[in-house]
Amino acid sequence: MVRLASEEFNWPVRVYYEDTDSAGIVYHASYLRFMERARTEWLRSLGFDLPDLSAEYEVLFTVSRLHIDYLRPAYFNDLLDVGVRLTRLGRASFMLEQSLYRAARDLLCRAEVRIACVDAMSLRPRAIPKAVCTELKRDS
Repeated sequence: MVRLASEEFNWPVRVYYEDTDSAGIVYHASYLRFMERARTEWLRSLGFDLPDLSAEYEVLFTVSRLHIDYLRPAYFNDLLDVGVRLTRLGRASFMLEQSLYRAARDLLCRAEVRIACVDAMSLRPRAIPKAVCTELKRDS
């Protein structure tokens, strides 16, 4: 795996009532959905829409490992920034650092996520398509 230091991509997310528990605090699994949205938008910003990757290259990206640290709670109606930064690129996977901030860069949550590239039919590991690797490297 090649270590990289890409610029952080940020995606805004508003916390809705459905994201919280009965006390108005963001439920732990909601953070995973927020991070998924940011990863999807990051790839889209690089020119890759997930359905197109599947159709054109016959690959899917899947989370194969996740380490998450919850530092502070987020609450109903908070406006959050969800960050994505590419840190390592391998033949069939890449590593991302993700972070969630409230206004004024108040760090709420951080995660390290390994994304595996798999064959769309067999779901077995497969090399990341060259065009995708080229864009990921260009972003760093």
